[in-house]
Amino acid sequence: MDFGPQLSFWIAFSAGFLSFFSPCVLPLIPSYITYITGLSFGEVQQAQPGAKVRLTVALHSLVFVLGFSAVFVAMGALAGAASATFQTVMKDGLAWLQRAGGLLIFLFGIHMTGIFHFGLLLGEKRIQIQNKPGGLAGTFLVGIAFAAGWTPCIGPILGAILAMAAGTSGSTVTSMLLLASYAAGLGIPFLVSAVLFHGFLQFFKRFRSHIRKMEFCTGMLLMAVGILLFFGLFSDLTTLLYRWLPMGG
Repeated sequence: MDFGPQLSFWIAFSAGFLSFFSPCVLPLIPSYITYITGLSFGEVQQAQPGAKVRLTVALHSLVFVLGFSAVFVAMGALAGAASATFQTVMKDGLAWLQRAGGLLIFLFGIHMTGIFHFGLLLGEKRIQIQNKPGGLAGTFLVGIAFAAGWTPCIGPILGAILAMAAGTSGSTVTSMLLLASYAAGLGIPFLVSAVLFHGFLQFFKRFRSHIRKMEFCTGMLLMAVGILLFFGLFSDLTTLLYRWLPMGG
């Protein structure tokens, strides 16, 4: 059983999950939900909202997630295709491609921890849609805009996953699945927060003071992954995990 790809997918999923808790995503969840649904804050924050409100929130949230997921998966396809082409043209350069990806991920991690900020990754990059188009199609468009114009907080994490896809997968399909895992990690907590919005507000009040700590831990994780890729230790780690964890097959 090849445990390596599974580990990559779990890393991508975890990165998406951590992206949800970044300072530029978590505090904006209430605004996103009211914006895409067209409902008032009072309607969605009720402890026991009506069936119509629940259905509206669930449908629009799902379509929003599908919108940004489509962009992430498309980016994964491009990263995978570029990697596959590079490997075909210059097979001996694959190790250098992996090292470059590891270095890039490590630098992204440094940026996330706040040890050093790179100017290229700073500055607002979000795409603003002043008037949301109506219906679910409009919500899908907002999801695409969210993915196409992520802020510096989510950019380094996503960039790290793209670098990992280009440096390790060697397959367009694998890269797409890797970015789909990232999108799932970001999308699932968004859906849960939307459907259980009243509970999310209570959670956010308690958690918001720890957002910076979560961001620092995310940066440390990216730095560790970058080191593993740069020195070619990723396969060794997967072998150790395969021995320690009770995996079937």
